[in-house]
Amino acid sequence: MSAPSEGSASYSRTPRTTPTRYKDRATWEQEAIHDILDHAYICHLGFVADGAPVVLPTIYARVGGRLYVHGSTGSRPLRSASADQGLPVCLTVTLVDALVLTKSAFNHSVNFRSVVAHGTAHQVTDPEELDVALAALVDHAIPGRSAEVRPANAKELAATAVLRLDLDEVSAKTRADGADDDPEDLDLPHWSGLIPVTTVHGTPEPADSTTVPLPAHLRGYPR
Repeated sequence: MSAPSEGSASYSRTPRTTPTRYKDRATWEQEAIHDILDHAYICHLGFVADGAPVVLPTIYARVGGRLYVHGSTGSRPLRSASADQGLPVCLTVTLVDALVLTKSAFNHSVNFRSVVAHGTAHQVTDPEELDVALAALVDHAIPGRSAEVRPANAKELAATAVLRLDLDEVSAKTRADGADDDPEDLDLPHWSGLIPVTTVHGTPEPADSTTVPLPAHLRGYPR
C-alpha cells in the first residue's frame, strides 16, 4: 500500500481540526505539521475502550503523509484496530519551547508547537509495509540506525504490532510570543519574561558489551 501523497501544500480544514480559541495560532500547512512531527519523539494516542477514554504514550514515525505508531500485539488498541473497520483515534504531539512568566498569575503561559490528528488507525499486516514501518520507527530518533543493528527475528515480530494512521484530518497550533502582561500590570515590581526549554542530547555512552568504535550515524549526535 502506497503512502498518501504530499503534493498539496495544506491539509483540509474540518470542524475537528479548527480550534475554537486562538484560531490565529492554528495552521494546516503540511510543512509546518511535518516539521513538528519530525522533531518530537513521543505521541499520545487517544481512543475509546469499553466505553471509557484511554490515552497511551508511545513512539511513532512519519513516512510521507502517514504515521506509524508502535504497539504490542496484546495491547487494547492493536486488538481493536485489527478489525476491518479499524480504530477511531486522536493522536497528539507537543513540543515545549519556553515557559512564559508574567506579572500576574493569570497570564502565565507556555510557548509550544503541537499537532492533533484525527482518523481511523489500522494495524499494518502487509510484510513489506511492516518492514518500512519498523525501520522508520528506529530511524525516527536516530537516522540510519536501522541499517546498523540486527533486524527483528520471527519471535520479536510476532510480539510487535504497528498502527497506520493516514494524515488527513490534522492541524498544528503554536504559541511563540513573549510575556503578555496586562497594561495595568507593567509597573508592578515582579519579574516577567521567558525561560527557554530545549532538549539536550548528551555524548553517546557505550555499553559494557560494546567493542566497536562509535558508528558514523552517531558521530556528531544530536541531529
